[in-house]
Amino acid sequence: MFTGKENKISAEHLQAGETIVIVGFGESMTPILKSGQPVLVEPVTAETALKKNDVVFCKVAGHYYLHKITAIRNGKTFQISNNHGHANGWISRNNIYGVMAQKF
Repeated sequence: MFTGKENKISAEHLQAGETIVIVGFGESMTPILKSGQPVLVEPVTAETALKKNDVVFCKVAGHYYLHKITAIRNGKTFQISNNHGHANGWISRNNIYGVMAQKF
C-alpha cells in the first residue's frame, strides 16, 4: 500500500482508485489529527457521500491538505478548513481526492 504526504503524488494514487496512507505534518488539525499521524484515506468516487466534518484529502488554491469539510453549498461546492476555524476556501468535488477512513 502506498504511503505518502500531502502532495500531488498521493492525489494521483487516489485518482487511480487506490486506498492509501497519508502522513500529514503540522498542528492545524489538532486534536483530531496529530502532526505525523498516519491516516488511511479512501478514494472519492461518484458514489461517495461527502458530508460536513468529513476529513478529506484535497487541493485548495494550489495546496494539498488533509482538512475537513466545514460547509457545503448546493451539494456541489465544499468549504475546506482546518480544525481551528481557518477556512482555506471553496472547492468543487473534483478537487477532493480522498476521505479519511481510519486513524493510526
